[in-house]
Amino acid sequence: MPFSLQRSLQTSLKSSWTILKLIVPIYILADILFYYNLLSYITFIFKPLVAFLGLPQETALSLVSGLFLNLYAAIAFAAPLGLSAKEWTILAIFLGIAHALIVETEIMRRLGISRVYSILLRLSVGLLVGGLTSKLPQSWFSNELSQEAVVPSHPLYHSLLDLLQNSLYESLSLSLKVMLLVTTLIFVLDFIKSLQMIEQHSQKVNSGFSILVGVILGITYGAGILIAEYEKGFLQKREILFIGTYLMICHAIIEDTLLFVIFGANLWIVVGLRIMFATLIAYLVLKYKKIT
Repeated sequence: MPFSLQRSLQTSLKSSWTILKLIVPIYILADILFYYNLLSYITFIFKPLVAFLGLPQETALSLVSGLFLNLYAAIAFAAPLGLSAKEWTILAIFLGIAHALIVETEIMRRLGISRVYSILLRLSVGLLVGGLTSKLPQSWFSNELSQEAVVPSHPLYHSLLDLLQNSLYESLSLSLKVMLLVTTLIFVLDFIKSLQMIEQHSQKVNSGFSILVGVILGITYGAGILIAEYEKGFLQKREILFIGTYLMICHAIIEDTLLFVIFGANLWIVVGLRIMFATLIAYLVLKYKKIT
């Protein structure tokens, strides 16, 4: 399909509206909950999870919303917390691996990969790699971007109206940054999808190419080019297991990572660890799991 500027613009506008609907109300809600210290009544349930990842207890809502919804919701809850570059990096790694579990698990189910395997794999690897990241030296992380991108940590407000006005301004500012990034990525990725090489290979079964597409464009597109062939019985279960395992750990490496990099997450640590563990675990699963 040839590249269409109009189609990409329509997609970006639709995504921008989705971002606004998610980020603005969730950001304001998070600000209110934090300001009135209401988070302590909610987040204690997830204390073991955030403690294992070396994150503040208040990030629990960000983690949960990312797990079950998407990364935009997670960022909206995390943005008002004034997180450090290291904490943003941990969030980027954990949620990059384990987000939108309900939707993406169903995509992998269409490839014959069980829901239990998908969820357990993504949660366990996310915790493993996120936990390891929390042990890395603080000197590996720079706070320069974080200081510029993150909202200052909760000034004193004279009234609820004052708080709401500030939250609205900050949430719209955050939404604008995310929309600009996502719009740029949509145009770039749509152009990549339109390339003749992509179209030619998407009609064929090619494990390496499917992984490359999934890593760059996302789990939906990477798995999508395989679903029809799988349903026809043209793919071996070993191929599906390897590709599925790899993509569940490492997919949409550009878009997902950059959403967190604008807040100070370390690009090279996030990308490097996700690719390394995706390769290692997919290889080990293929080597030791018996497939009938």
